[in-house]
Amino acid sequence: MSDVRPGRLKIYLGAAPGVGKTYRMLDEGRRRAARGADVVVGFAECHGRPRTEEMLDGLEAVPRASCTYRGGQFQEMDLAAVLARRPQVVIVDEFAHSNVPGEGRNPKRWQDIEALIAAGVDVITALNIQHLESLNDVVEKITGVPQHETVPDEVVRRARQIELVDMEPEGLRRRMAHGNIYAPEKVDAALANYFRPGNLTALRQLALLWVADRVDEALQEYRSQHGIGGVWETRERVVVALTGGPEGDTLIRRAARIADRSAGGDLLAVHVARSDGLAAGVSHASLARQRRLVEDLGGSYHSVVGDDVAATLVEFARAENATQLVLGTSRRGRLARFLTGPGTGETVTALSGDIDVHRVTHERAGHGTLLSSRRRTLSTARLIAGPVAGLVLPVLLTAVLAQLRGTLNLTSEALLFLLTVVGVACIGGVVSAVIASVTASLLLNYWFIPPIGQFTLDDPNALLALAVFAVVAATVAAVVDRSLRLSRRSARATAEAETMSSLAGSIVRGEATIPALLERTRETFGMEAADLVDEPPEAVGVTVVPAGSGAFLALRGRTLSSSERRVLAAFAAHVGSAVERARLAEAVAEVEPVKAADRLRTALLRAVGHDLRTPLAAGWAAVTSLRSRDVVFSPEDRDELLATADESMAKLNRLVENLLDLSRLEAGALTLNLRATSLEEVLPMALTDVPGVEVADVEEIPAVLADPPLLERVVANLVGNAARHTPPGKKVLVTASALAGRVELRVVDRGPGLPVDGRERLFEPFQRLGDTDNTTGLGLGLALARGLTEAMSGTLTPEDTPGGGLTMVVSLPLAVRSAGAEPAEQSV
Repeated sequence: MSDVRPGRLKIYLGAAPGVGKTYRMLDEGRRRAARGADVVVGFAECHGRPRTEEMLDGLEAVPRASCTYRGGQFQEMDLAAVLARRPQVVIVDEFAHSNVPGEGRNPKRWQDIEALIAAGVDVITALNIQHLESLNDVVEKITGVPQHETVPDEVVRRARQIELVDMEPEGLRRRMAHGNIYAPEKVDAALANYFRPGNLTALRQLALLWVADRVDEALQEYRSQHGIGGVWETRERVVVALTGGPEGDTLIRRAARIADRSAGGDLLAVHVARSDGLAAGVSHASLARQRRLVEDLGGSYHSVVGDDVAATLVEFARAENATQLVLGTSRRGRLARFLTGPGTGETVTALSGDIDVHRVTHERAGHGTLLSSRRRTLSTARLIAGPVAGLVLPVLLTAVLAQLRGTLNLTSEALLFLLTVVGVACIGGVVSAVIASVTASLLLNYWFIPPIGQFTLDDPNALLALAVFAVVAATVAAVVDRSLRLSRRSARATAEAETMSSLAGSIVRGEATIPALLERTRETFGMEAADLVDEPPEAVGVTVVPAGSGAFLALRGRTLSSSERRVLAAFAAHVGSAVERARLAEAVAEVEPVKAADRLRTALLRAVGHDLRTPLAAGWAAVTSLRSRDVVFSPEDRDELLATADESMAKLNRLVENLLDLSRLEAGALTLNLRATSLEEVLPMALTDVPGVEVADVEEIPAVLADPPLLERVVANLVGNAARHTPPGKKVLVTASALAGRVELRVVDRGPGLPVDGRERLFEPFQRLGDTDNTTGLGLGLALARGLTEAMSGTLTPEDTPGGGLTMVVSLPLAVRSAGAEPAEQSV
């Protein structure tokens, strides 16, 4: 099988049931078959929709496998038969479906599909957006309906094609109202719940954005593979450059407004940390505040390293396929711009090419420092300008002083030449200062020291002046040079600290997973890729640093400077720490079940110490009294003692049964006998011991797939718990409804209710929320009820009762799903 070309997967993705995924899937199968392809239907669920069923005509269907599970009969795709048939193309509906356990079947249908693809068979399937693992909790918040069957996003992303089946919410609701999706008796409930316009609009937007992201990933991969550096304006991406100055808030809000003008626009904020001095004036508090603002506006914050700010900004924008770049106007004044040349904004504009550059004015424009921090180091221009100034400036000063001869004395003229030498030293360093001092000494000697017009080198005063000029120039140049080195070192340390601060902030915000740290490292250093490897690769263009725990951090791309390597070593240490934390988390996860079992045993011993002793003591006392020969009891007293003994033994029996059932549930050894069970069969026995319960009409409710004795105990525990919390004079209400392949049984009380944050603890064993004594039982009732319900493929969830109180909702699958019903996970 290793030589078989893997098959290709195509997914029809929809926002909700009924948009036409199955119809489109079968239509494509018919078209392929008409072109001569060998197409079969592995599994198609038409849900009783006539137009969809018509699309099956003319297509070969592989017979389904009949499965028996817990007393029920189910139909599943026969994977072995499809593999034996080996068609070119197979149609398999309901990508997220969970297979019936047993007979070696995969747990999930998407695993069956992966087996078909591995065998070289092309697969066409369908999926709703709510079944994507990454969107599961989002969909539940929107619709209020939990989705129990999901598919990992990475499995869906591996599909060769993903085609969105889209429909406007009102169109889908009209299709629902016409009976083209659900059976007529389910239409009103569906329209009022899951298929509300707001729900459908939100689900549609989720589907559109997810597919857009998938398309964007494919585009980025294509651009990377083909070395395309130009901007393709397929999606509005706005990059805003932050310096840490007070104008950052203005720039961020302006960029956010630009991004919001187009649906799906992205906002990216970037700060360049450089080691040549620019980072020295950065306000880290401002950057932290601006980062929070960016994230509040739905954008993302990035910190990158680069000595050339303008080039780094443009490279980052091109790497992100940005369409617009937002910068603030320069904070330098006119004199500073004249002295130091073009700033970052002008350079970015010149380098931007097809990226639109916005220069945003702000209140700090033109109010910065006199000299730009870009000139704090000896750039190439200054290394050239220094010697030239050392020759030219003394000559120009000589020409000026020659015109003023007689106005100034020799001392003043010498001080002006000395000032010129100091200025040249600040511009060009030691070499330029020496050149200026020699030139100035010679000019001063020739033009201003008598005899004027000739060199007087044998005069001790002239030699002393030359020596003083040389010493002063060298001293000033050395001081300036040392200051510049310290400035570079301080600026480099500041930039490194800023970069590490950004990394630490990411870890605090929960981005400390290994993939997130690797991506942050790749982005920060502007590399092509970052990986965690066990063996250091020996490839050209790969930088490798140890990450601890026997791992190495490997970056592919440009050559890093020594200062960048120091920062990279710190990043590698964080990655190594993340690896170690992941290993420790795995060890903790292995220990946690043991700790949980120990806590359970401790709680059991504490609870049993009282709750079993009370009925045991009462029954024992009654039996001992009856056996006593010293007291003659009347018939009424004997009956009362016998009743006490009987009641105590019954209570003991219930407690022991609950404990045994809970232990069997936790051990996975509970035997179920699932069969078609009507509520009329279960409710009378479940409500025998609880007086004053009101039962709504349940005769029309279809049978559920359940174990009758276990369902009876679930209802009895829920009703008993509701009765304890219902005030005197009010009744517990039991009602039921059927919708979309499931039956929901509701037990409603009018008690004080329960806060949302306490609802999960409600189902923990030995918890009696709100009780103040130990006379109310072991607290096993609700824990056992949920465990038994989930064992029968159902759910037990608490809801608020309108007007006050708590409603426990038991949801179970129908025993025989009707032709027009959706699967259980599409319950509305």
